[in-house]
Amino acid sequence: MFLIALITDALAPTFNGVKNQVNALKLVAYGSTAGFLGGIFNLLPTLAILGALAGLYSIYLIYIGIPVLMRCPPEKAAAYTAVVVVCGIVAMVVLAAVTSLVMPSGIRMAGMPGSTADSGDVTIKTPGGEININTSKMEEMATKMEEAGKRMEQAQASGDTAAAGKAMGDIMGAMTGAGGVPIPAQDLKALLPEALGDLKRESFEAQGGQAMGMAGSSAKATYAAGDRRVQLSITDMGSVAGLAALAGWANMTSERETNEQVEKVYKQGARTVREQYRKDGSHGEVTVILQNGVLVEATGDKVDVASLKRAVEGVNLDKVEAMKSAAK
Repeated sequence: MFLIALITDALAPTFNGVKNQVNALKLVAYGSTAGFLGGIFNLLPTLAILGALAGLYSIYLIYIGIPVLMRCPPEKAAAYTAVVVVCGIVAMVVLAAVTSLVMPSGIRMAGMPGSTADSGDVTIKTPGGEININTSKMEEMATKMEEAGKRMEQAQASGDTAAAGKAMGDIMGAMTGAGGVPIPAQDLKALLPEALGDLKRESFEAQGGQAMGMAGSSAKATYAAGDRRVQLSITDMGSVAGLAALAGWANMTSERETNEQVEKVYKQGARTVREQYRKDGSHGEVTVILQNGVLVEATGDKVDVASLKRAVEGVNLDKVEAMKSAAK
């Protein structure tokens, strides 16, 4: 936070603001609080999207706080925010690289001993697994945010509120890696089967929507037979797919096992698969993130993990990937 505050303070004159290190630290610390608190949702991967939304709210807090604390013109707040956010991401990557120099093992960055990443990617190896960050996507995101910020400045200067709103949506879309219009919710619903073996479908629902440049759709169904239950869901994370590609277990491989449960995260071609289940068979989860950002998940009670994997594969994952191009 202190490093990002220094960057924020140094950038102030660039956006006609006033340098003030104390105010910069207040801005970054207070603005980031929502994202920090939202991190609690990452304890449950199915709720990780809420953590991403909390992070976006932190960006909004910084956006509305910049004109007040850094005294920059309101019309330059969007561009200022975009640059601060991108610099913050880069700062975290650099900080991780510096940390790796004093770590005998555990965290290592691409280009250093023990690294396996190709040029242009950053690989962070931790005792719990490996995380990959595509730096070229970060550069592309920064360029899009800068372009959208300029359009917003022009729209605000001309008094065109509609264009300013669209530009703000483009900024959020660039941040989240929006990959176009999400798959219609009804199309996702049509992919859910009538039954999973002897488990009959009891209920289903489909929903979709868009706001502030972020869009998404989902469909889910519940299947049951006796005391065995499975919920199968398909979620097009749409606009937040790109954000998910930068962090979290979407780019991670790991394996953990205790006396009670097993958790695995592994790559299956370009897809990421997560399995978590209790050894007594009481509960299990299988989640697949497709290359285009669509998430297919099966959770079950008193159903073995093999059956959950068959339920996910029965959705026809190749067809889902063909329905939408990968998020940029």
